[in-house]
Amino acid sequence: MSVASAVKDQIQQIGGGFMFSREAKAFAAEVGVPGFMPAYTRGRGGVLGDVPADVVTAAFGFFPADSIRAAWDSTAGVPAAKAARGYLQAAQDFGRRKLASFEGADRLAELLDRVVSAADSAGVVLFAGWRALPQAEDAPARILHLIVALRELRGGLHLMAVRASGLAPRDAVLIAGSPLSSGPDQARLYGWPEPFGDITPELKGRWMQAEALTDELIAPVWAVLDDGEAREFVALLNECQTTVFGQR
Repeated sequence: MSVASAVKDQIQQIGGGFMFSREAKAFAAEVGVPGFMPAYTRGRGGVLGDVPADVVTAAFGFFPADSIRAAWDSTAGVPAAKAARGYLQAAQDFGRRKLASFEGADRLAELLDRVVSAADSAGVVLFAGWRALPQAEDAPARILHLIVALRELRGGLHLMAVRASGLAPRDAVLIAGSPLSSGPDQARLYGWPEPFGDITPELKGRWMQAEALTDELIAPVWAVLDDGEAREFVALLNECQTTVFGQR
């Protein structure tokens, strides 16, 4: 199995877990607009700057424009740079809480930093924005920051692959869902209007094609690691995932 295939679930789940954490909810309270979408949109998209909502929609890719516009405009009183720093702080604090006892934290942070630093950011603007945010000094906080950045890298490349495979972003959401919810529930959370219609075998085939293409696009990212380091990276990330989700 390639490194891309071996680590994609861990990166998706750890990064996604943060977005529903107590730290993310505390950030949402600071934003001052109730509900998941406003804080998530302003925090995640804050690295784009104080841009029109259509720019955020373009970067996020898998959300309907009306949903992003409502969330982004409702939090316009929070400067984008401040929101990005606040969301980063929430991710870092989540890492500190969850990974305080993780013995491999220093080494995993080192390997993550090498991978993220060497990655090509062309076409993946959210990844570039998250990578540019300042890293914390402690390894648990750095790990979450870098995992979120890698999650943005794969997500941006996956959007390219979905488009190249002739699949509508909404249908990709309906097929893939998330570690925490089914496809239809995820689509509702994003704000896609119902009815959703049927997911045909052809659409599922296009999604599988997009998944394979995403793995192919992200594969060069891991070239900075030799074979031994790659195996170590996968093992450490597995341990990290167990540590994160083995605690409440």
